[in-house]
Amino acid sequence: MGNIPHHFLGYWGYGAQHQLQALLTDVLEDLSLGRREAFLPSTTGKGGLGLVFTDDLSQSQQENHLFPVWNVVYIGLDRNYSPLKNQIAGVSASGIFSSPDAWVSLEENNCLILGREPFGKMPLYWTVQGQVIWFATQLKLLLPILQQPDVSIPGLYGYSCFSYVPTPLTPVTGVFAVPAGTELIWRDGLRSGFGDSPTETLRDRNFNIFQTPKSKNINSWRQAPQQLTDEATAIEELQVLLKNSIEQQIADLSDEPVGVFLSGGLDSSVVAALLVQAGVKVRAYTLDFGNAGIPEYPYAEQVAQFLKIPLVKVAAKPNDIKNALIPTVEALDLPFGDGVCVPLYLLSQRASQETQIIFNGEGGDQLFAGWTNKPLIAAGVYQSENPAGEETFIQQYLRTFHRLWGYESQVYQPEIYAEIENLHPEDWLLTALDATECPSLLHRLRRASLMLKGAQNIHPRASALGLANGLWVRSPFCNLDLAHWTFALSGELCLQGACEKYILKRVVENWLPPEIVWRQKRGMGVPLTSWCLNDFWHQIGVWLNPEILRANNHFDPHIATQIVDGKLGAAIQGRRIGEILWLLIMWQLWRSQFLNENFSKQSWNHPFWLPRWLWRNYKRWQA
Repeated sequence: MGNIPHHFLGYWGYGAQHQLQALLTDVLEDLSLGRREAFLPSTTGKGGLGLVFTDDLSQSQQENHLFPVWNVVYIGLDRNYSPLKNQIAGVSASGIFSSPDAWVSLEENNCLILGREPFGKMPLYWTVQGQVIWFATQLKLLLPILQQPDVSIPGLYGYSCFSYVPTPLTPVTGVFAVPAGTELIWRDGLRSGFGDSPTETLRDRNFNIFQTPKSKNINSWRQAPQQLTDEATAIEELQVLLKNSIEQQIADLSDEPVGVFLSGGLDSSVVAALLVQAGVKVRAYTLDFGNAGIPEYPYAEQVAQFLKIPLVKVAAKPNDIKNALIPTVEALDLPFGDGVCVPLYLLSQRASQETQIIFNGEGGDQLFAGWTNKPLIAAGVYQSENPAGEETFIQQYLRTFHRLWGYESQVYQPEIYAEIENLHPEDWLLTALDATECPSLLHRLRRASLMLKGAQNIHPRASALGLANGLWVRSPFCNLDLAHWTFALSGELCLQGACEKYILKRVVENWLPPEIVWRQKRGMGVPLTSWCLNDFWHQIGVWLNPEILRANNHFDPHIATQIVDGKLGAAIQGRRIGEILWLLIMWQLWRSQFLNENFSKQSWNHPFWLPRWLWRNYKRWQA
């Protein structure tokens, strides 16, 4: 497997080629990229022009910009790669380029297409500047193109509801994301006979070529009309699908060992078992949070011993987390507020010392209805019996994100609150929870989980963290044949009584220790609240300083104090305290890193400069 570029930046549209090329060069210089790290693909032809080369145009046509021009620069280390038919750019998070994860194509009649595969492993962003569309696989590659990058209020609000920015929004005004499983199509609008006059320009026709792009859905998670109910048949078919998925992802491997992130949960253990069965040399990596939280690594140790593979424990203690915070924010590119991000960065960093390819178990929860679906199923049953209840089902689903939805009047400054009052986060969930695609409640929840928590959060952040550390990231559960098969699986085979992922457990019960297969899963216990209320107590006063928050003009300046005092809301207690603080911390660090905001002035009007025990005593005395 040859090295494949990690990211690309390019443009398509009407303008002076030399000016656009100069801007592209300036962006690369701003990013401090040397010649060896950025290069033009050899397939673009003379000067990077696309469908019509400069040499083939008359002088007047060049000056009047009657034909679109394009160019692409790859950010990577190796230029030995050929795009697929009609593609001018494409990248793959896995390093398997026969199936790109994000791509740019040029079709006949000057048609631009930006596309992404359905699992959302690689992002793709775009912005319109004048008569030119700029596109890139990293948001930060587009920021120098903008006159003045500014925070998108809808993007900020979406982030505060979900811990990620929902597509097609981004955190920056005027920059948009291509949704997973979608192609966006622009046609340049040249009418018949346009350009016949040597002096005719776009301005003469007063014609804007960039209307809203046409959106083409290239995949739909849809419930199959016939549902498989026979357990023996399901077991046999699922075994074949799992093994086929692994075979496809190891076909290019040499004898070098690969890594697998092993939490000791079912999904990552299944992937490790499949790799061992396929004869691949495997080295497993697991997190060690020390004495804080509920340790997961004893389960990972049990799996590694059973499979006879080496296991590397990666320390994720408070000091490790603090040191890796900024590198994680830079690697993620977008703000992601989940506490698992920095520990996963540490795992990727350690694995990259010994391998180029990492496997994970991401996607298993979405395919097989993991444990988070139980409360939603209960809510769905309640909703059907009590249709006039206080909350709609879609609002119940919003609540499962456990973020700041419902607390808007308390967490935002008045001007921002006035803006977001007209925004409805339910709208960002409507397509995913479409009952016409999946009449069955369980399939609908699985569809939503694939489109929201999977494609907009789990997979893009896993790819970003891996690629930043030089790793190709492979997720065997992200397999179209396997995923579509699960939509023909009866609900009883996914969730049997209180047992989630029932059919997957039946398939692998002889591949792994029974206590691993049948234990109840509760998600990775990142001890955020412990860290925030102890190890990071003083640092919170810096990260979420009231003076900086006031200057940002978005969040209430004293929101961190409200949270630790338990005044924000009854539901924000225990582990939720750390989750909400972390959400805010990651947003503020993203702002400072990517929008180049430097606020030297800080306020001491907060409790975090005092030792926490002293603050608690002071609060008792006040009461």
